[in-house]
Amino acid sequence: MRTATAVAAPIEAHGHNHWSPYVDNGGTTLAIAGEDYVLVASDTRQSDGYAINSRYEPKAFVLSNNAVLGTSGCVADAKRLCEVLEQRAQLYQHKHDRQISTPALARLLSNTMYNRRMLPYYVFPVLAGLDSEGRGAAYAYDAIGSMERVTNSCFGSAETLIQPFLDNQVARNNQRGADPERLLTRQEALKIAIDAFTSATERDIYTGDYLEIFIIDAAGVHKETRELKHD
Repeated sequence: MRTATAVAAPIEAHGHNHWSPYVDNGGTTLAIAGEDYVLVASDTRQSDGYAINSRYEPKAFVLSNNAVLGTSGCVADAKRLCEVLEQRAQLYQHKHDRQISTPALARLLSNTMYNRRMLPYYVFPVLAGLDSEGRGAAYAYDAIGSMERVTNSCFGSAETLIQPFLDNQVARNNQRGADPERLLTRQEALKIAIDAFTSATERDIYTGDYLEIFIIDAAGVHKETRELKHD
């Protein structure tokens, strides 16, 4: 009588499906602060991996008090953060009958992001405007709201390409005989911003298509758009 031999069934390996609420949509934003102005520049390409979702998706937004919020990271989170900040700035104006100052708006942004620290906005913003003395002010943040007032800053997929260039040309780090306290004129800052993005698009596939430049001064916000590399 033959004895039945048990045959081991093959065991299928099951992997774990990981879901994340965050996505990095690429692109880059920079800010340069001057004596009586501040400049914010960002590209408009929105991507997901190697796919380009949109060639014109702005990353910089003009707020209600003539400040500009530049963003990088997740586009959906950036838009939501901008909406929250605008609403609170408008509430401040209705309550106090005056626009919120740029330093106060910077602190408001920091508190707003810190309140979401358990599930942060996946945004690395830079806020730019004029301070109470009319000087250019730029504030750089991490994802949970830690902030620092800076003369220049860059966030996004081309950050590692552009920030060293800004450190050299704007902050004049490690330059013999250079005056680190000298601030750029707006024409110098504009040229540096354009050069930075033009060169970054040669190496970074997530930055490109169009460049939006905002210059904030005592007269308000001035915007111009330039073409970048489309491939």
